[in-house]
Amino acid sequence: MKRIISTENAPKAVGPYSQAVEANETLYVAGQVPLNPETMKVVDGGIHEQTQRVMKNIGAILEAAGYSYSNVVKCTCLLADMADFKAMNEVYSQFFPENPPARAAFAVKDLPLGVLIEIEAIAMK
Repeated sequence: MKRIISTENAPKAVGPYSQAVEANETLYVAGQVPLNPETMKVVDGGIHEQTQRVMKNIGAILEAAGYSYSNVVKCTCLLADMADFKAMNEVYSQFFPENPPARAAFAVKDLPLGVLIEIEAIAMK
């Protein structure tokens, strides 16, 4: 059985997908981009600000589902430019100070809305 997760504290889905889906005590968080959930606008700034917003959006979804960052077992980070990898890591690491999840990071040709980063996550209880 699956449970659809939705919260006003993260951006609304901008397509035919859910913010997250829980199945068998595993939470699959859809790729989050740096949208302010109140305005649905991309946050101002560069990779630091955009990564911060993405991680906050993921945190809001985790919380709505009854999970936390410590439950995250895997993330996939999509970057518009691999030159931003080090700066992204500086912010990302603040959310996983101990026992960080497994992760993959890729540079991609384009991301929705012209953003610099998108991150998806998987969490388990």
